[in-house]
Amino acid sequence: MSYTNAILHLQHDAKLRELIQQIDIPEPKSSGKIYFDLLESIVSQQLSVKASNTIFNRFLQIFPDQHPHPEHLIKLSAEQLRAVGLSGQKAGYMQNVAQFALDNDLETMDWSGMTDEDIIAFLTQIKGVGKWTVEMLLMFSLGRTDILPVDDLGIQQGIKRLYALEETGKELKKRMIEIAEPWRPYRTYACRYLWRFKDQK
Repeated sequence: MSYTNAILHLQHDAKLRELIQQIDIPEPKSSGKIYFDLLESIVSQQLSVKASNTIFNRFLQIFPDQHPHPEHLIKLSAEQLRAVGLSGQKAGYMQNVAQFALDNDLETMDWSGMTDEDIIAFLTQIKGVGKWTVEMLLMFSLGRTDILPVDDLGIQQGIKRLYALEETGKELKKRMIEIAEPWRPYRTYACRYLWRFKDQK
């Protein structure tokens, strides 16, 4: 029901109502795989979708069952990881994630009792994992409905275009938060529309 409720709620914003009438977004599905998705997000940083998919698939082939179990990942050498196309820095970040996963039972963790802010604070302890990365995990891995990633370039571009904003930097982020306040508790859904809108000509 949250999908239907979100659409009804967001239509109170006249600008968003226009988008909702023009654009279809599929009902979101969450993977629930925080550890796996964290590794994939590190690979994808600053790469095209095609390049990151190729490298991530090569990375998975290292493991007998194509799953990067943390206890196996931390034992790999930097040379083995670089051989699949990872930079030395990304290889290090991925082993940081694996060590954190082992130390905190990340693969079996119950996230339901943690707030969005708790999860951001928890996962950004990992060197190489920033707030934006965790916000994407909250949206797409855990299905959290009220995330507004103000640092996301696509969201910034979409909201500037839709609301004819001139602000930049901190002032833009402040305006984004103000505009999005009435969207609560469905800011994630609004962002999905903004991403689609941003890509339209």
